Amino acid sequence: MYRSAVAARLLRGVAAIHNGSGSLSSLHRSRRFAHSLPFATVDAEELSGDRPAEVQNLVQGKWGGSSSWNTIVDPLNGEPFIRVAEVDEKGIKPFVESLSKCPKHGLHNPFKSPERYLLYGNISSKVGHMLSLPKVSDFFARLIQRVSPKSYQQALAEVQVTQKFFENFSGDQVRFLARSFGVPGNHLGQQSNGFRWPYGPVAIITPFNFPLEIPVLQLMGALYMGNKPLLKVDSKVSIVMEQMMRLLHYCGLPEEDVDFINSDGKTMNKILMEANPRMTLFTGSSRVAEKLAVDLNGRVKLEDAGFDWKILGPDVCEADYVAWVCDQDAYACSGQKCSAQSILFMHENWAATPLLSKLKELAERRKLEDLTVGPVLTVTTEAMLDHVNKLLNIPGAKLLFGGKALENHSIPSIYGAVKPTAVYVPLEEILKAGNYELVTKEVFGPFQVVTEYKESQLSMVLEALERMHAHLTAAVVSNDVLFLQEVIGQSVNGTTYAGLRARTTGAPQNHWFGPAGDPRGAGIGTPEAIKLVWSCHREIIYDIGPVPQQWEIPPST
Repeated sequence: MYRSAVAARLLRGVAAIHNGSGSLSSLHRSRRFAHSLPFATVDAEELSGDRPAEVQNLVQGKWGGSSSWNTIVDPLNGEPFIRVAEVDEKGIKPFVESLSKCPKHGLHNPFKSPERYLLYGNISSKVGHMLSLPKVSDFFARLIQRVSPKSYQQALAEVQVTQKFFENFSGDQVRFLARSFGVPGNHLGQQSNGFRWPYGPVAIITPFNFPLEIPVLQLMGALYMGNKPLLKVDSKVSIVMEQMMRLLHYCGLPEEDVDFINSDGKTMNKILMEANPRMTLFTGSSRVAEKLAVDLNGRVKLEDAGFDWKILGPDVCEADYVAWVCDQDAYACSGQKCSAQSILFMHENWAATPLLSKLKELAERRKLEDLTVGPVLTVTTEAMLDHVNKLLNIPGAKLLFGGKALENHSIPSIYGAVKPTAVYVPLEEILKAGNYELVTKEVFGPFQVVTEYKESQLSMVLEALERMHAHLTAAVVSNDVLFLQEVIGQSVNGTTYAGLRARTTGAPQNHWFGPAGDPRGAGIGTPEAIKLVWSCHREIIYDIGPVPQQWEIPPST
């Protein structure tokens, strides 16, 4: 058998969820749909050791393999099921040459090939339509599940956000991104005009946790503004974006406009150093982000790690709803979101409610069979449990729930597999110098810290926020306007939700998502984000005259 029992049950469940039936005929129909897609070269349900898929590279308009192949194992059972053609340092020349051929003024700009703005509006319209088809959205959702296991609803939501993004930038919306402005000059014939200008050759590096949404939204933003991107996605999940590239080509994307590479980090770093792209977008760990910032002399935009906080204010209401949102924020996708709730500050009024018991109940209903909890792809089981034990050594700390490895599974040991976990740490202890760095260490898995504060201790909570290094998402759960004003006014996070229904995760395509407090911070998804990340300002001052009659050369100054 090429799948574990868990994987088989998962796929049957997916078919049932999507088709409203658990019958084998539904599963067979789903397989037939995958084979009928005109762009697809794989079938998510058929990936196995017996029938491994291959992921290729794209450079200068041509797909191709490599002299070396990296074998990816199924995160549910450890079986080799994908072969990725990874470029090594000896094979980077075509990619360096391709980027180097792109001029600094880009593939298009307001004065060059403006028809390409319309081209990309049309491409977006076609892709948006394709992704709206159930057989196409299901194809991508199931492919995401195979390489970055998450529930079908979470995987499908990623596809739906991507589809809405393409709808948002259909028609004339791409050229509206390049909207200019004019200011009258000092005399007749003089006028200054501001334009959004591409960087030209650029690079995009994205992580494993959102195999479709993050690379697509950043890639299209780069293309809309006239850049030539080189895209690298984590090899563990790059098969998803490879299939999306084939869909983009099917919908009219010129094959020479994007290069797509599979490689390790060292090889990609060498390409960046030799090709010298004008701008590089990196989404991933803070450690790599800081290295790239130095190597590339600051020509970067970063959406790096997030130790994201949630504060429950003094006004207690809708406890079931608040508990459910907390569970989703901390444990959906097994906590593998850069926006996941990392620490929960409870007002003492909430501590007097059954909130924690509700959180425990919700966490314990998550199970591997439907992937509401699953493999952790960057942190091992031992590392996560070791972190839990270190926290429990802090005076007053206690395990609220979880803290154990998942049981009865075939997840390979290179990945993590733990039950959703929460550890309580007293606020006073969190702020101590010897504890703070440990407590605020981001664990990219189903884990959170919980603490309580009294009415008089809000200043201590705000101090904890001020000392944090990453400022991505946050939530202030309260309808007390004065409380909201105080917390929002003394915090930084770039995507902050406020009000009773506030959350830290689930960012859609209709608002900015990105950090604040860092000039290198990158946003995603909105016109503002695209213009900030993928274009720069260029001012052109027209001064065409006429020269005043009877003008004479003035004295030197």
